[in-house]
Amino acid sequence: MAVMTTQPSVKVIGANGQISLGKQFAGRQVLVEEREPGVWLVRTATVVPDNERWLHQPQAAADLQNALAWAQANPPADATVDATLEKLNGHA
Repeated sequence: MAVMTTQPSVKVIGANGQISLGKQFAGRQVLVEEREPGVWLVRTATVVPDNERWLHQPQAAADLQNALAWAQANPPADATVDATLEKLNGHA
């Protein structure tokens, strides 16, 4: 992992308690840790909603990869909407 270092910059905490990190971070989620009084570590993060966490479990991730691989290896056959509806209705 590459370590990026930059020169320190002076920021002023506004009356509302906020600082700006720059437009390149606009809309990003960050983790803020107070290491000691007056010392903060700010890291960008990706937050996974609770109801999607199961997708990141090894078995679910493997099942999803298998399904995607199957879908790529088995593209849908060219069929018209009418032919598909007839087949679904048992008229084919």
